[in-house]
Amino acid sequence: MTFDVIIQGGRWFDGTGAASAVRDLGIRDGVVVEISATPLDTTGCPDVVDARGQWVLPGMVDIHTHYDVEVLRDPHLPESLRHGVTTILLGSCSLSTIHVGGVDAGDLFGRVEAIPRQHVISAVDEAKTWSSASEYVDALESLPLGPNLAAFIGHSDMRTATMGLDQATRKGVKPSRREQQRMEDMLTEALDAGFVGMSAQQLLFDKLDGEVCRSRTLPSTYAKWREMRGLRRILRERERALQAGPDASHPHTIVTQAFGSIGVGSAKPLKTSLLSAADIKAIPGIIHLMRLLAAVSNRLGGDFRWQHLPVPFEVYADGIDLVIFEEFGSGAAALHLSEKIARDDLLRDPAYRAAFRKDYESKYGPRVWHRDFFDAEIMECPDASVIGKSFGQVGVERGGLHPVDAFLDLVLEHGTSIRWRTTISGHRPHILKKMAASPGIQMGFSDAGAHLRNMSFYNFGLRLLKHVHDADRAGKPFITVEHAVHRLTGELAEWYGIDAGHLRVGDRADLFVLDPAHLDDTLTDYAEAPVAQYDGLSRMVNRNDATVPLVMVSGRVVWRDGEGTDVLTQERTGQFLRAGEAGPAVIPPVTTGPARPETSAVPVAATAP
Repeated sequence: MTFDVIIQGGRWFDGTGAASAVRDLGIRDGVVVEISATPLDTTGCPDVVDARGQWVLPGMVDIHTHYDVEVLRDPHLPESLRHGVTTILLGSCSLSTIHVGGVDAGDLFGRVEAIPRQHVISAVDEAKTWSSASEYVDALESLPLGPNLAAFIGHSDMRTATMGLDQATRKGVKPSRREQQRMEDMLTEALDAGFVGMSAQQLLFDKLDGEVCRSRTLPSTYAKWREMRGLRRILRERERALQAGPDASHPHTIVTQAFGSIGVGSAKPLKTSLLSAADIKAIPGIIHLMRLLAAVSNRLGGDFRWQHLPVPFEVYADGIDLVIFEEFGSGAAALHLSEKIARDDLLRDPAYRAAFRKDYESKYGPRVWHRDFFDAEIMECPDASVIGKSFGQVGVERGGLHPVDAFLDLVLEHGTSIRWRTTISGHRPHILKKMAASPGIQMGFSDAGAHLRNMSFYNFGLRLLKHVHDADRAGKPFITVEHAVHRLTGELAEWYGIDAGHLRVGDRADLFVLDPAHLDDTLTDYAEAPVAQYDGLSRMVNRNDATVPLVMVSGRVVWRDGEGTDVLTQERTGQFLRAGEAGPAVIPPVTTGPARPETSAVPVAATAP
């Protein structure tokens, strides 16, 4: 047998958690057709990859992104692909672009996900040829996709398109029976089109952009139990997933979501993936209650998971532009003002400063930010004397200023030119280890494609593998490398019901080669890169390219030695993965000779491991 690609002598992981082994992989027509303990014959093979000393893994699955806008203009999505992520889920947090137009999409995505509103509007309006979920899938597959995609349909998207954004974000306004039926029909049509489920949101510090409904919370937050009951019933019956964010200011909503997953009587469990299991600095004990809640819910017959970012949640900010300030009144008041002059006037107001200090000093109750400006390091500033210091330290040096006044003074003086960082969760390595081993946890909360100036977790999977590999080499393992790979690949694909995350004979050849010698500190290096489609806006990225020397999708090399290949820019390798269906390899069209079949070759038996 001849092969299109042979990967020689790498440590092969199949994505099931089974023991890894040194093997040769033979790939033909986009599919793994042979896995051999002895060297494969390279005769006639145009691409032989020497993977000796390296790992060969199934492509990772990123279950939480906001690429819904970016994919329309840059369907290659290289910032995820370069780190071995070959399958990406769209439509998180109740947000999608299935039914809304550009302006409504701009209001929904702009402030919540910190994507420039004007670019959301133009991208959606220019690309939108669809009016249904099935047409949306067709539109995506007409693009030269790099990775594979799967999707949730967003509840805020459906509610806005059905009720209008103004009515959908008014307290006390409920959908009529006709509107309720329309949303249920939208959800059913999306599930028929292969969507993995629906996303919803109860989190109250996600605020709308624009002018008409500015600073109202997302439409999904206004839904009452009766409205959600009909949508949840459809998901439960179809065995699809609900991805949701609870209202952290009302902890009972978390318990309601978890126990709502339980199947009662003849009812099936409702697959529920909740945001998010995090070791929050501000509430150090909450993480243990989260793990307990998942365990109890699942023991009682639920199918409940927490989404989890398995690395420290470090955020950056330009001035006061950071979503965590939305969680308290004075912070939200500043972010409500889009004009710099009006915002600066507010920040100077003594009454406003007093309110900010009061919010800052309130250390009790549910919250995300630890509210400690001594734990906030200044990274960039026109005034070089403050770089490397905290706002609290600057206040001390300026005659004992309150940390809030030191912060506001510097923001007034330098605006968005002052850049600072802090870590709000995931700061204790031993807790991260416990989370990595917890069965009620899903690995994935990258927020890729959103918060462009605030965070960069595109390579979170590699960072988890580094954590596991370091512990293994130190003789203190907490999970095996095979288990970690399974958590990032096959486990996620199986739960969401998509054809991804495995690397066995007969599987589509979505894979990456990893050099374990470069599971090192470069994975946490800070970097920025311009985004052409957002007028060159500089966003935080990860660029540790030595760690992943090669990435393949549908058996074709899309990334090699730190660069995208011609295949990535000229051909479609990815596809929309429909829940519950096989996704045969994407075969490139031929320009001469007989047409090649669109389905993959019949696999041959693997050599026994």
